[in-house]
Amino acid sequence: MRNRFDRQLEQLNNELIQMGSMIEHAIEMAVSALVNQDTEKAKEAMAYDVEIDHQERDIESLCMKLLLQQQPVARDLRLISAALKMITDMERIGDHAGDISEMTLLMSDEPYIISPEEIQGMAKETTDMVIKSIDAFVKRDMELAKKVIAQDDVVDDLFMKVKQDLIQMINKSAENGEQAADILMVAKYFERIGDHATNIAEWVIYSITGSHID
Repeated sequence: MRNRFDRQLEQLNNELIQMGSMIEHAIEMAVSALVNQDTEKAKEAMAYDVEIDHQERDIESLCMKLLLQQQPVARDLRLISAALKMITDMERIGDHAGDISEMTLLMSDEPYIISPEEIQGMAKETTDMVIKSIDAFVKRDMELAKKVIAQDDVVDDLFMKVKQDLIQMINKSAENGEQAADILMVAKYFERIGDHATNIAEWVIYSITGSHID
């Protein structure tokens, strides 16, 4: 019985790694579409969210099966509970990648009023957080998870800088207002991706220690 349970736990681990790879790919597509104002890639990124949703449901079903059929002990129960929480955050990251691509389509007809490098800075940090949070889960690395949590402050600071730059743009010319609002939404989506990566890191720590960081 335990051998079967261990195999199912290994499957769960592999499915979570697969979902992690999928959300990394979703972010990469969204960032590429945004920077290059590539409408076709933006549409591709939006459609990809459906696959992430399917992966979430598959993992949720596996977790329910483990909980109902195997009656896991405390350590295993923490792992399964953390997995259920993590996939919710992963799914939201996929949603935000799709949201960014949707904003890309809205802004595709005009040059950007700010340098794409500013948004790329946020994208780079949040992508790094997502990769590290998944890596922390795979390696059961609590220190790496803590680094992800600390890195969220960097993303918040970058968001505030983009916000202030956009306010200055609007003050210079009201004509910049509509695109400034759209770019601010994009920056907010990246900031939210950072928040979800932080949540994943916190659930990694919970799966190891049994304590959840507030």
